[in-house]
Amino acid sequence: MNLELLHLCDSLFPLGGFAYSDGLESATNGGAVSDAADLHAWLEAMLDDTIGRLEGPAVWLAWRAIQEDDVTTLMRLDEEVTALRPSSSARRSSRAMGRRLMTTWQALHEESGVEPLARLSRDGAVGPVLPLAFAAACVSCGVTQRGSVEAFAYTRLAATVSAAMRLMPIGQTDAHRLLSRTLERVPAVVDWLAARGGDLESFAPMMDIAAMTQQYLHSRLFRS
Repeated sequence: MNLELLHLCDSLFPLGGFAYSDGLESATNGGAVSDAADLHAWLEAMLDDTIGRLEGPAVWLAWRAIQEDDVTTLMRLDEEVTALRPSSSARRSSRAMGRRLMTTWQALHEESGVEPLARLSRDGAVGPVLPLAFAAACVSCGVTQRGSVEAFAYTRLAATVSAAMRLMPIGQTDAHRLLSRTLERVPAVVDWLAARGGDLESFAPMMDIAAMTQQYLHSRLFRS
């Protein structure tokens, strides 16, 4: 059992993810997500189209680049992940959480192994976006390439469920039942993205629109 990975994925880890809903607040406010069935569809789309096509592949490729000290690939991935997120708030949140994860991990682990990425960040070459910082932390504690993507998927999906319980009338048991059902599909999604070689792409228009309209809510709990 990797206790460092459990710590990284725990909701207590000061990542700052509690402040972001990735557009779910806007979707619930507008009525697009109003019950358990809608939330399940949102989680499925997030797994398939955000984690499966963009963030997950970024973790997959960043893990290898960090292992090989491939600075050029890390810089390209940071730029590409940022460019493929249409919402400015989503771009800001990914970089904010990436920086928070990286600096916290360094503070907790003196020999963290994330210094190369931290150096690129200090030089302004990368944000880094969250997938890169997460991959660096996983490499530093000996998590496999596949395990890193699966752990990232869990962290992102669990954060979304946590946000949902604050945004809509759904109980803990029902919310975690939906999370459990979605997590069952994570291995298959990782198989799929690995078979594709980790190419990054993005097509989740309804989720992107929800994220972009978040800033226009009259009152809100989340930044995105």
